[in-house]
Amino acid sequence: MSIDPYEILGLTKAATAGDIKQAHRKLVRTSHPDLHPNDKGAVERFKAISAAYDLLKDPKTRARYDAGEIDAQGADRPQRQYYRDYADAPDNVYQQRRGSGKSADPGDFFAEILRNRASGGGGFDFGGQSASGQDVRYRLEVPFLDAVRGAETEITLPRGSSIAVKIPRGTQDGQTLRLRGKGARGFGDGPAGDALITVTVQDHPDFRRDGDNILFTLPVSFDDAILGAKVTVPTIDGPVGLTIAPGANSGSVLRLRGRGVKRAGSTIAGDQWVELKIVVPKAPDPELCDLLRAWRESRTTDPEAVLKKGATA
Repeated sequence: MSIDPYEILGLTKAATAGDIKQAHRKLVRTSHPDLHPNDKGAVERFKAISAAYDLLKDPKTRARYDAGEIDAQGADRPQRQYYRDYADAPDNVYQQRRGSGKSADPGDFFAEILRNRASGGGGFDFGGQSASGQDVRYRLEVPFLDAVRGAETEITLPRGSSIAVKIPRGTQDGQTLRLRGKGARGFGDGPAGDALITVTVQDHPDFRRDGDNILFTLPVSFDDAILGAKVTVPTIDGPVGLTIAPGANSGSVLRLRGRGVKRAGSTIAGDQWVELKIVVPKAPDPELCDLLRAWRESRTTDPEAVLKKGATA
């Protein structure tokens, strides 16, 4: 499957926000794993569709993607910048200090640095000049609940040391965290670079995420669907009560307000959407079967006839 979010949603870069929302709704109906249990590719398609929609529905991330600043996963693209790109910049990161005038060639300076490093030499005299250290990139796999609720963890570096990483509440899959000063050492008096950590959020067996909303499928027994019931539903912050009205159908969606994701720095949380899925026992009780047979013979409404009438209307 293509990794371009526009192609995944069947759109072009000229698509409006309404086009993106409409395409997402249509594709969810055709690729939702719960609606297509026999389609082995539905899970991967649904994940790709959700990731594409998350990136394009936000005008800021969409603009950054269109400008080439981030990739299809939302990770920052490495910028190809060299010392000459900074030579005339007012905020030059390669600061010229004592002992180097305007006529100094930065090319000679960096060539000498590289020669010294290649030869394993130490104690190089930087001539009063300095340069910021390189940013270093890492990837971190985070459990679903740690990403939505926030957590603290560590990254073990190749040399055995570690970096403490705080996962902000509401962190999204593909989001890049910046740890200032945790990258490569600078040259001379230059500051260290940053550590850029791209987060991969693990799937959860029960919850799915759509923006700040949590999606959950609730199995409902046949009798609870017919008669109604009060049930307990898991959420990312713990179980809560939910009332199922009598006559519920599979595919009905109920909302638990404020039970979704609350991002760091926000006072507003998303919702949890609970989709009902009626589960029929494999071996129904004989008395129930007799009751349903009697009901079938006495009923006056034929759902199939209603459906056919609607199709020809």
